[in-house]
Amino acid sequence: MNARARPVILVVDDEAANLQLLRQILQNDYALLFAKDGARALELAQQERPALILLDVMMPGMSGHDTCRQLKAAPLTAAIPVIFVTALNDMRDELSGFEAGAVDYITKPLSPAIVRARVRTHLSLVRIDELKETRLQIIQRLGLAAEYKDNETGLHVIRMSHYARLLGVAAGMDEAAADDLLHAAPMHDVGKIGIPDRILQKPGKLDADEWAVMQTHARIGADIIGEHAAGGMLALAREIALSHHEKWDGSGYPNGLAGEAIPLAGRIIAVADVFDALTSVRPYKRAWSVTDAVGYLQAQQGSHFDARLVELFVKELPAIDAIRLRWAEKEETTRPPEK
Repeated sequence: MNARARPVILVVDDEAANLQLLRQILQNDYALLFAKDGARALELAQQERPALILLDVMMPGMSGHDTCRQLKAAPLTAAIPVIFVTALNDMRDELSGFEAGAVDYITKPLSPAIVRARVRTHLSLVRIDELKETRLQIIQRLGLAAEYKDNETGLHVIRMSHYARLLGVAAGMDEAAADDLLHAAPMHDVGKIGIPDRILQKPGKLDADEWAVMQTHARIGADIIGEHAAGGMLALAREIALSHHEKWDGSGYPNGLAGEAIPLAGRIIAVADVFDALTSVRPYKRAWSVTDAVGYLQAQQGSHFDARLVELFVKELPAIDAIRLRWAEKEETTRPPEK
């Protein structure tokens, strides 16, 4: 394995013999850093950001538990997993280690096979977390790309995504489902990437042929996101892209769905998306007041929107307005250059 590509592990122990043993166990698969006390461990962790830390508990000066607590309290090192490596083997000692922030506990004398297995397991978990974060960033960036093509700032997808999460919780979603909605929402209009600029950026009203082309962005978005296993965030993003222009009375597109045949996520995004569009400046319109925008939602409940969701949205207005104001103040500094 290329040394540069190998995960970096920080090994901390005040006994040179223990450092040497761990070197022998791990050096063929990992790049190793060594420290003999907590202060040096904190310094190296800040500088090098290792993928994992193996930390002795009983050290002179700063104990392993104290070192771990400081690692977890610092933003740059809080996410680095810590495995305690120690001769202490009482259950209370293990509990103290986990309370300090460790993810695992290996007792001495060390078994090379156990050390390698525990290290490999926790580095795999780190990799999974990194892949999830990368996937989430790709989803968010694709959503922003669609907004920039539409001559928007990208703050639209941030605001409406937070509105959607808030409304999802109010509608009965648990926290995990609401978080998935938050992360999937930025993809709702990704299909606009496939709409010609002459239509997407036309300052006036679209004619019938142009409107027919514009409506295809829902299916284009679903095609871009693709088919995925049910229950995942990408499957939810596809569902939203395809359904957020459906209307409660069946007059929406692309499938003319009505009522609860429209997925709940699509109904939620419809409310959040329209509210933010109304209360934001567009090249062709001024920003509506919150009162006027809410009035429009209420006038359209039972026709465009799910009436229950509009009622819940109105109940959440103080929190909705806090989100709107939080991101509105950044609008001018993030607006894309004029084309």
